[in-house]
Amino acid sequence: MQLSATLPPRLRRAIRQAGRAVVDGVLPPRCLACSAIVDQPDALCAPCWTAMSFFAPPWCAVCGLPFPYPVGEAAVCAACAGAPPSWDRARAVLRYDRHSRPLVLSLKHGDRTHLAGALGRWMRRAGGEILDGADLILPVPLHWTRLFARRYNQAALLAHAIRAAGGPPVAPDWLVRRRRTPSQGRLGALARARNVRGAFALRRGCSVRGKRLVIIDDVLTTGATAEECARVLRREGAAFVGVLTVARALRAGS
Repeated sequence: MQLSATLPPRLRRAIRQAGRAVVDGVLPPRCLACSAIVDQPDALCAPCWTAMSFFAPPWCAVCGLPFPYPVGEAAVCAACAGAPPSWDRARAVLRYDRHSRPLVLSLKHGDRTHLAGALGRWMRRAGGEILDGADLILPVPLHWTRLFARRYNQAALLAHAIRAAGGPPVAPDWLVRRRRTPSQGRLGALARARNVRGAFALRRGCSVRGKRLVIIDDVLTTGATAEECARVLRREGAAFVGVLTVARALRAGS
């Protein structure tokens, strides 16, 4: 038995706080975005926090698109009303723009995997309405060749961070990418949809029939990847499919 386990909770907290103070004195916590010194770990400095565009109601009940004026809770945007997606509801923490992009790309391509902890906690709070009651969360998979090159899947890191923050269990490999697809970065909406069509499948032996599921990814751009993953899960009998991302790209004027 560890000695710390025998100590009163108040004393254990005091020891942890003292230890953190020592560490912070040597290696002070830095802003997640700009690396300025901040008061606590895994935080943004005041200027970076102010620059970020965090989503909040009023928004589309289906895709979470923010509305410029108060509307009813069940209001749906024109895009979702005209062409309902395969998923039931999507939410994101913040707008994908010049302020948030470096943060997201640092996790995705910059090996700053420690960012997943903070971003996952933000996602847990922002996506509470779709995470609460979910049976499983499923990260969007990478093709094995890309996973080998990158060494980690940022969506999987985020999913595990959400779980650590009190979210549903993670099914890290239930969704599989059957073929390697070119990068979506420079593609338009229609090209993105064609690019990922048929690229995903449910792993053999995994059943999602009747389950409430949430797809996890870093960014929702046109929604093509989330749509294709949701289509697979719907076809396999999922009762509910949500989508939760760190950021969402909005068209100019949205």
